[in-house]
Amino acid sequence: MTVTAVSDNRAATLDQQELVRKLAAPDDAEVASLDAWWRANNYLTVGQIYLQGNPLLREKLTSDHIKPRLLGHWGTSPGLSFVYAHVSRLIKQTGQQAIYLAGPGHGGPALVAAGYLEGTYSEVYPKVGLDEGGLLRLFRQFSSPGGIPSHVSVTTPGSIHEGGELGYVLVHAFGAVMDNPDLLAIAVVGDGEAETGPLEGSWKGISFINPKHDGAVLPILHLNGAKIAGPTVLARKDPAEVRKLLEGHGYDVIEIEGSDLPGMHHRFAAVLAEAWDKIKTIQNEARGGTWDGSRPRWPLIVMRTPKGWTGPEKIDGITVTGTWRSHQVPLSGVKGNDDHLAELEKWLRSYKPEELFDASGAPVQIIRDLAPPGDLRMSATPHANGGLLTSDLDLPDFRDYAVDVKRPAEGRAESTRKLGEMMRDIYSRNPDSFRLFCPDETNSNRLGAVFEVSDRAFMEGVTGDDVKLSNSGRVMEVLSEHNCHGWLEGYNLTGRHGMFATYEAFAMVSASQTVQHGKWLQEASHLPWRAKVPSLNILLTSTAWRNDHNGFSHQGPGLIQVVLNQRGNVARVYLPPDANTLLSVADHCFRSRSYVNLIVIDKQPQLQWLDMEQAIEHCRKGAGIWEWAGTDDGDRDPDIVLACAGDVVTMETVAAAQILMKKLPQLKVRVVNVVNLMTLPRPKDHPHGMSETMFRELFTDHVDVVFSFHGYPGAIHQLVHGRPDADRFRVRGFIEQGTTTTPFDMTVRNKASRYHLVIDAINNARRLPAGASELKAWCEAQLEKHEKYVVEHLEDMPEVRDWSLEDWAES
Repeated sequence: MTVTAVSDNRAATLDQQELVRKLAAPDDAEVASLDAWWRANNYLTVGQIYLQGNPLLREKLTSDHIKPRLLGHWGTSPGLSFVYAHVSRLIKQTGQQAIYLAGPGHGGPALVAAGYLEGTYSEVYPKVGLDEGGLLRLFRQFSSPGGIPSHVSVTTPGSIHEGGELGYVLVHAFGAVMDNPDLLAIAVVGDGEAETGPLEGSWKGISFINPKHDGAVLPILHLNGAKIAGPTVLARKDPAEVRKLLEGHGYDVIEIEGSDLPGMHHRFAAVLAEAWDKIKTIQNEARGGTWDGSRPRWPLIVMRTPKGWTGPEKIDGITVTGTWRSHQVPLSGVKGNDDHLAELEKWLRSYKPEELFDASGAPVQIIRDLAPPGDLRMSATPHANGGLLTSDLDLPDFRDYAVDVKRPAEGRAESTRKLGEMMRDIYSRNPDSFRLFCPDETNSNRLGAVFEVSDRAFMEGVTGDDVKLSNSGRVMEVLSEHNCHGWLEGYNLTGRHGMFATYEAFAMVSASQTVQHGKWLQEASHLPWRAKVPSLNILLTSTAWRNDHNGFSHQGPGLIQVVLNQRGNVARVYLPPDANTLLSVADHCFRSRSYVNLIVIDKQPQLQWLDMEQAIEHCRKGAGIWEWAGTDDGDRDPDIVLACAGDVVTMETVAAAQILMKKLPQLKVRVVNVVNLMTLPRPKDHPHGMSETMFRELFTDHVDVVFSFHGYPGAIHQLVHGRPDADRFRVRGFIEQGTTTTPFDMTVRNKASRYHLVIDAINNARRLPAGASELKAWCEAQLEKHEKYVVEHLEDMPEVRDWSLEDWAES
C-alpha cells in the first residue's frame, strides 16, 4: 500500500509506523528471498562478464565457455544489486513509486541482471527469455558486437542515467523528482564519482526540493574503498569527517558498514526503513499542514562494503576483494590459465546456481517473489520511460507576444524579454510540468517575466532583502551549469518540459552533458519501447558578440560547434535574428520530442526585422532571401550573395548590403538569412537539410557567397560540404579575437564588421562596377576611423551605434 498524506494524520502515522517496523525486521523467509535474489544477480553479473556458453554450469567449465574478450566491471556491481534487492522489498511492502539511478554506471551488468530477474528484460526483449536459452543470450550479448554496452545505458530498462561520464547521478535524481510528489529516486553515488566536480556541487539539490510538491531523493554514498587503480578520497577519510561534510550540506546521515551475512541484510533493512520513515514523515508534515516551511534534513545513507564483495578474496596470493584489483575483471587471463579457470568456476558455483534457477533455466519462485508487481518494478517504472507519462504542454499562442514590425529595422527590442513573457504564461498554464533552469541569470537574460507567476525555488533561509525567493517557487536558479543542465535532463526524461538558459560562453561548462544527453536520445531512437521524451531546450544568450563589457572570458560560441557534431536525427541549432523569429522557434521547440534544441540569440536591445507572419514563414523554411535588403531584384544570377546566421552578424550583413546599395547601386547583391542552421547540409546529411533546388534558389550554384556567421567559421564550411562548389563560400565569424571593448569593435576585431563584409563582396563579386576601388578604400578608412574613435570616445561611432535602415535611407 502507498503511504500518503491524509486528513487523519494520526491514522497515517500509525499505518506508517507499522510498515516501518515490518521493513526494519525482515523474518527468515524474507532474508532468504533477499539473499537468493542477490546471489542470483551476482551470478548473472559474473556470467555476463565471462561466459559465452554453459550458462547454468550444467557441465564442467572449460575454456570454450569463456568469451574471447572479457569486458565489464565487477567491483561496484554487488553493492548496486544489494541495494536494489532491498529497495524492491520496500516497494513491494509499501507501494512506493521508485526509480533507481546508478552513479557508477559501469555496474551495468548488475542492473541488466536486475531487470532480467524482475521479468522486465524479457518483456522488452522477448528473445532474452526466462529460460536457459535466454540466459545464454543475456550472457553473450553483454559488451559484445551486436549486443549491449557495459554501462547502465539507454538499452537498460528502468534507466534514465547511464553513469558512464561520472558526476551526474544526483542532478538527474533531483530533476526526476521535481513536481513528481509520489516518486522516490534512489541515487547510488560511487565513491570515485564523489571526487568529480559536478557531483561535489550537486549535494546542494536538497536546498531546492519542496516536500509538498516534489518527490524525494535518497542518496546512498557507496564507499567500497577504491576506483580503477587506487583508493578513493572519501573512503580513506576519517568517517567522522565524511559525516560532518554531508551533515554540513544538510543531510541526516545514516551509516552502515560490513560484509557479514546475513547480518548485512538485517542491518540494511533497518537502515532503509529508517530512511524511508524519515522521508514519509517529512512529506506527511508538508502535505498535512504541520510543516513550518523550513528545509527538511533529508536522510542520506553512507554504505561501506568491500569492493568486489563476494568475489575471489585472493588471486595468485594477491588480495583482490576490497581493493582496486576487483574494479573490472578480476580474473582476466582465464582462457590461458587453468588455475584461473578453476577459480572462476569456484566463484560462480559459490552462488549455488542450482538453487536459483529451475530445470528450464528460469529464476525460482523465491527470487520471483521479491519483485514488486507490474509498473512498481524499478526496471518497469514509467518514470524511467518518461515519454509514456508526457502530455503536450498547454501553450499560449506565441503570436500574442509579437513585436509590431511595420518596416524592417525600424525599431529595437530586447527579444528574449518577449520569450520571458511567453514562458510566464506557460508556467501558469502548466503548473506541474514546466520549469526554467538558469544559473542565477533569469533577470540578466531578460526572462524575468516568469517571476510574475513564480518565485525562485529556495529551501534555505529567506530575508527581507530577497526578491521573488521562496520555498514554493518553481524557477530554478543555482550558480551551477551542471546542476541546471542535469536537473532539466532528469525533468525531461521523466516526462516534463523546460528550458535551460545560460550565458553562451559558460554553456561550455556543461557541454559534455549536452553531448551525453544527445547520445542517450540517439540510442533511444533505435528502441521502439522507448517513448519519445520532451526535448532538451537550451537557450544561449549574453552572447559572444555582445559580451563586449565582460571581455574575452565571456566570449565564446563553442556550444554551437558541439551540437553540430551530433547526429542529425537529434541535433537542432536555431539562430533567430529577432523577437518574432525567436517566439516561433521557441514554440516549435517546446512542442518537439527527443531533440537537443539549441537556440542562440542575444538579450540586448536589437533591431527587429520581420513581422510575425513573415517570421513564421521564414522559420518554416529555415532560410530565405530578404529581398528588401538586397538589389538583385529576383535575378537568378546576382553578382554576390551576402548570407548571415545570427542576430549581430545579420545586422552587419544588412548594413553591408545597404552600403553597397548606396555606393555601388549597379552591383546585384542578394541577402540570405538562415534561422535554422541545419537546413544548410544536404538532406542525406541531415533531415532538415534543404533540397538541392532550394539551395540553388538561395545561393545559386556558382556565385560567391560571403557568409557572416555567429559562431566559428569552420562550422559553415562543415555544413555546406557537398553542396555545389562549396569552396565559393567565404565565411566570417568569431575567430577568438576579443577583449573588453565596444559592441561594434567586437565585429571589427573578428573581421566580421559591415566594412569587412563590403570589402569581401568587392573582392569576390562576379563583376565590379565603377567605384568599387573607391568604396574599398572608403571602408578601410572607416575602419581606421573606428579604431581611433573608440579609444578616444570609449564608445562606437554614432553612424554605427545608432544605425538603422531608415537612417541610412535618409542619409
